[in-house]
Amino acid sequence: MPCIKPISELKNYPTIVRQVSYGNRVYFTKNGHGACALVDINELDELDKQKALLKLMSKLNEAKISVREEGTISADDLEKELGI
Repeated sequence: MPCIKPISELKNYPTIVRQVSYGNRVYFTKNGHGACALVDINELDELDKQKALLKLMSKLNEAKISVREEGTISADDLEKELGI
């Protein structure tokens, strides 16, 4: 069950921080709408890694499609294009 509190509860910061653990976030609302969340730092690091991996996989998939649709050039042509 998600832990949802009004943002005014941040005045009890030490108590709230004890409720945060990996997989157990504390969400804050302002005027009944989501405002922010406290997340365990290890979980945040993991989410950042997953986001970066997803971005990398997306770019690799774009490259794979490009190679399939547009083909590639030879190493000699690449060297000429780069002026090597």
